[in-house]
Parts: sequence; C-alpha cells; structure tokens
Amino acid sequence: MRVLSKLIAMLCLVAVMTAGVSSAGTARSGEGMKIWFDTGGPVGGPYNTTVAKGAKQAAVDLGCELTLVYSDWNPEKMLENFKNGMAMDPDGMVIYGSPGDDAYEPLVKEAFDRGIIVTAIDTELPRLQPMFQSKGFGYIGPDGWKQGEDLAKEVLRRGDFKEGDRAFVWGLKRLKNRGRRARAIIKTLEDAGMVVDYLEISPEVDKDTALGTPIVTGYLSSHPDCKLMIMDHGALTSQVGNFLRASGVKPGEMFTAGFSLSPATASAIEEGYLTLVSEHQPYLLGYLSVLQIVQTKRYGFGGLVIDTGGGFVSSENVDVIAPLAAKGIR
Repeated sequence: MRVLSKLIAMLCLVAVMTAGVSSAGTARSGEGMKIWFDTGGPVGGPYNTTVAKGAKQAAVDLGCELTLVYSDWNPEKMLENFKNGMAMDPDGMVIYGSPGDDAYEPLVKEAFDRGIIVTAIDTELPRLQPMFQSKGFGYIGPDGWKQGEDLAKEVLRRGDFKEGDRAFVWGLKRLKNRGRRARAIIKTLEDAGMVVDYLEISPEVDKDTALGTPIVTGYLSSHPDCKLMIMDHGALTSQVGNFLRASGVKPGEMFTAGFSLSPATASAIEEGYLTLVSEHQPYLLGYLSVLQIVQTKRYGFGGLVIDTGGGFVSSENVDVIAPLAAKGIR
C-alpha cells in the first residue's frame, strides 16, 4: 500500500505540473533536457519494448529529449553502450543493474563527476545506491529476492504438489544481482521438498527467445514427470505457449509460471498454457526513471527507491489486464 501511495503521489505530481503548463503557459519541467535510456534488451523484445513505451510517454509528458539504445540483455554491451552514451553528454542516463556494482562503479562515478545523473531500473545495484542516492541515483523495480520468493510461495499455495515432485527453473544465476530472483525461487521450492532442475539461460537465448524452443522440448521429452516450469525471464515467459505447443503439452496439463506481462504472455494465460505471472510492471520502470532524472535535474531531489511489483496475474484476472497489455502498458 505504501508503494501504491508513492506511485499515486508521483503521478499526481506530474498531473499538477502538466496542468500548470497549460494554465500558466510555462515550460514543462523536462524541456531542454536530454536523457539517454538503455532499454536493456533487443529491438522488438516484448519486455523492454514495454519499458521503452513508458519512457517515451514520460518524455512526451515532461518535454525532454529521449535517446533509446538496445543492449540485447548482454551485460558487456550494456557497459559499452554506457561509455558511448556518456560521450553524448546527456543530462541523465537510465541503466539496468545486470552488469553489477563492481562493473558499473567507475562508470557511474565518472558520469556523476561530469554532472550526468544516473538511475537504475529492473535489477538493483545495492552498493552504488547509498553512494550516489543523494545525487539522484534511484532504483525503480521490484526487489529481486522477494519477487522470486513470493512467486514460488504462491505457486506452492495454488499448485497440487507433493514432496519429491520435479520442477524446471530457467534463470540467470550467473549474474550476481539479477540472479537473486532465481536463487530465491530454487531455495523456496527445495525447502518445500521439490526436486529442482535448474538451467542457466544462455546469452543466445537471452537475446533471441525463439532459440529456447528445442531446449524446452528436449527437457520435457527426457523428464516427462516434470510438474512445474518457471521462467525467470519476462521474454521467455511470453514464449511459454509456443514452448508447450511444440512439446505436445496441452493447456492446463502443467503448472507454469513466470514474470512480467506482454501481449503474448496475456494470450498464453487466456489460452491456458500459462498458469501464473508475477507482475513487474515494466511500463512504470520506464516512466518513473525518466521522471526521476527530470526531478533531480530540475529540483535536486535525491534518488527514489520504488518497488513496482504488482501482485499476480492468472486466468482469474487476465481479462481485465489483457486489453492494457495489448496496448503495451501492462
């Protein structure tokens, strides 16, 4: 409820400021500002496209200039793009925390030394947060461990599982901070007595999720006793329907779960292939991070930490949310 109150307060602030523009004829708060934004994933990716849509809307509302870049979910490319972005001398930069604190620290320090505001989304940078928060370094996105743990607990509550049942988890444990969510899922399931088969998402599948189809079909062919499949990845979650169709698994035959809505994810829920999704609300990651930079640049506000986790979506409530997912908002 506190998170919801914060979001409402921030959106009201934007509304008041926008109203002030039309009535007083003054400039919008972001006019004249340039913001560089790493969408994280590839061009056309379902998750990062929704993030980018939120950022674009914020740029329109606030009147700032936005530059989008694409990193194919590759941490090395994120760092390289950041270096190139600094050369453009923007007012602010939005980054994913996937490369980690150690890799980002010298770059973020250099950016702030040059007067460029940096803020993070999607994956926390817990060591850099207190170092630069007073200068506007915020974090927009869920707590990775809590979101993974909450999803696993909800799966166990809703599913008819018993000790020894087999689960398949596909995640990104190799990334220290990003991997907290996968580690929380695995720990929760194993604590409940389930047998967990974990597979690391390769960089190739991370960039192009269609490459995951033979991996899933191969796994399910060799493990017909698998009762649960969890995708620790928004774009892979959107492909669950395709994966199960290719594997010959019918809707409702297996409990499947994942993260973040997209039009394809909503369709998979409606068709019965996808059982449960934990909402990341990526549109808000884009919108609020741009708002963060504009407010810091204009008024000197410190970095905000906002958990965008929005509960669960299933067949029980997807009909309300699916129209917004089709518009790229949820």
